[in-house]
Amino acid sequence: MNDDPVKHDEPVKHSHGHVIPNDAVPRAALWILIPAAIATVVGMLLLWPQGVEDAAIDEYGTEVDGRVIAVTETECSAEEAEVVDACGEVVVTITSGELSGEEAVVDLPSGPGAPVVAAGDDVILIYTPESVSGQQFHIIDHDRAGALWALVIAFALAVVAFGRWKGLRSLVSLGLTFAVVLLFMVPAVLDGSSPVLVAIVGAAAIMLVSLYLAHGWNRTTTVAVVGTLASLVLTVLLAEAAVQLAELNGVLDESTTNLALQYPIDMSGLLLAGILIGALGVIDDVTVSQAATVDEVAKANPKWGPARLYKSGMRVGRDHLTSVVNTLVLAYAGASLPLLVLIAAANRPLEQVLTSQTIATEIVRSVAGTLGLIAAVPITTWLAAYLVRWKPKSKGPKEPREKEPKRPRPKPEAAADGWEGDESPYPPSHLR
Repeated sequence: MNDDPVKHDEPVKHSHGHVIPNDAVPRAALWILIPAAIATVVGMLLLWPQGVEDAAIDEYGTEVDGRVIAVTETECSAEEAEVVDACGEVVVTITSGELSGEEAVVDLPSGPGAPVVAAGDDVILIYTPESVSGQQFHIIDHDRAGALWALVIAFALAVVAFGRWKGLRSLVSLGLTFAVVLLFMVPAVLDGSSPVLVAIVGAAAIMLVSLYLAHGWNRTTTVAVVGTLASLVLTVLLAEAAVQLAELNGVLDESTTNLALQYPIDMSGLLLAGILIGALGVIDDVTVSQAATVDEVAKANPKWGPARLYKSGMRVGRDHLTSVVNTLVLAYAGASLPLLVLIAAANRPLEQVLTSQTIATEIVRSVAGTLGLIAAVPITTWLAAYLVRWKPKSKGPKEPREKEPKRPRPKPEAAADGWEGDESPYPPSHLR
């Protein structure tokens, strides 16, 4: 038995002479990863917001928290019925601000989207001490902080219970993703930086940190990172071409209009940034799955070469891609469902509906994201198939091999090319 330690970059040999790939990161991949990481860090330093000025928004009041004590409904008069759809008074105890502990009587909320309140509800009020009508408090919404915290805790417990240590790492990765978006990307865009550059740098930072943190430093994750990086570059180019071709300016509704009026932001660039960030979450899912699939197939079939591994991985990738494309389109359609209902109610011609800027924007989002997703499958599969059988050249002199005595050749068994049973004894690195 040979007791020599296995070299870091050399594949491990199975007892039957089959080559089992290890999980070491190929040195060739570092020529891509290191420059990408350096460029990401430099980009974040150059684009880091120096100071975001507040928007010129008229002060309309101060938000305070309160709790409903009692609700009294009354019948609306003829004049009131023309303006509101519900009449009455609500007694509220203020729970925050300078007037905490005091009680206030406010009008019953009414109108489209008005919150329906009952005794014991936590609400948010607007305090306007200089109101002309004399009504200083108005209920504007429910206080959902408690419910949201309960959902977040339940989500975290479920992820950790199912994923254990990897689940905990995925939660940390999710937290870092939110930190990059909220602390870097959004302030940098408001600070006047190019939304496209901010999105590219932010997406690269999210990808490099979250993938390695969630899946570990190994060859499978490295293949997914390189595949995701290449796919994001293609997505940006395709989205830029689609936005220019469709002549979209990114101003779609009241929110984007107010944003364009209050800040000097390139709205078409912001649209491109949104497409890139939206596609990132789906692309990294596909690249990790493809890299892990090829890794598992390679370990289960040690005699297969890169070409056969690529074909096998692409068969899985096509099935995965079909469902993911449907998911991506449905996600964009679901976000625009109220708008689609409004357009359908207007009974406008289909051609006018599809060519309107709002619907055209969603079509461009779906098409650009899908094209980037399609590119991710062959790129990642090829990288995984090539690197899983990659053998570094030895720099030192070759050691003489001792001749083994000839033994009679055993007859090949039917399942000699793969592992018997449902699972390979060599699970992919990202599942360890």
